[in-house]
Amino acid sequence: MTTEPSAALAESEALELLARGQIEIEGRLVDASNTTLRAEITLDGLTRRCVYKPVRGERPLWDFPDGTLAGREVSAFLVSQATGWGLVPPTILRDGPLGPGALQLWIDEPEDAESLIGFVPAYDVPQGWIAVANARDDDGDAFALAHADDQRLARLAVFDAVINNADRKGGHVLYPATGAIHGVDHGVSFHVENKLRTVLWGWTGKALIGEATDVLTRLSTDLDGPLGSTLEEHLTVTEVQQVRLRVRRLQRAGRFPKPPQDWPAIPWPPV
Repeated sequence: MTTEPSAALAESEALELLARGQIEIEGRLVDASNTTLRAEITLDGLTRRCVYKPVRGERPLWDFPDGTLAGREVSAFLVSQATGWGLVPPTILRDGPLGPGALQLWIDEPEDAESLIGFVPAYDVPQGWIAVANARDDDGDAFALAHADDQRLARLAVFDAVINNADRKGGHVLYPATGAIHGVDHGVSFHVENKLRTVLWGWTGKALIGEATDVLTRLSTDLDGPLGSTLEEHLTVTEVQQVRLRVRRLQRAGRFPKPPQDWPAIPWPPV
């Protein structure tokens, strides 16, 4: 297997590898609630790791009765691709050893990768971090769930608001050596009702980051064109329409959304 880091692949190369490469399953990621397999994929002498989530291994969800979780994973990548922010690793839908499923490029993290999200002592929130929620451990010591006030995370918060991500845990954010960040595990996104559930509430009600204006404008145009049509291959027409409406609401408000009142605002476990 090549030692070249996966981040060195251009997106087009990664998508070609995922689409045409030969898949060899290495094993199952046991912490995942649905069947999630790590595999090697090889094409023309190039080998990378990937994550394979077969549709047949999905556990039915009462509140996501339409389509597949794999289709939602692919849809999240398509929206990420349209933003130009590169937040979701290359992801496609293809046939694999266990049938059709989502295939996503594996993202390697350095052993010393430092998370930008986590629990910190409530009296010692790091400078440049924002506290989101308070908690106490078994000994009664006070902790805060917090995240860095970081542009990369702010992009991810905008993206999550667009796709209505119901499960943005701290562990669903990856930190490759390139200095970028990646969001993964988007199978419970794109619901027609507001189900935004995230650890990235630090900017609640604040003005959107400046670059979000152009990105949302571009998304709005793309959703009325090819992007909208492509998403309808994986989501219902109503779900795609709701993506359009969420983008337009964000444009009008110009601010990060506030937590829902009728839905838990933070996923469990948070990190």
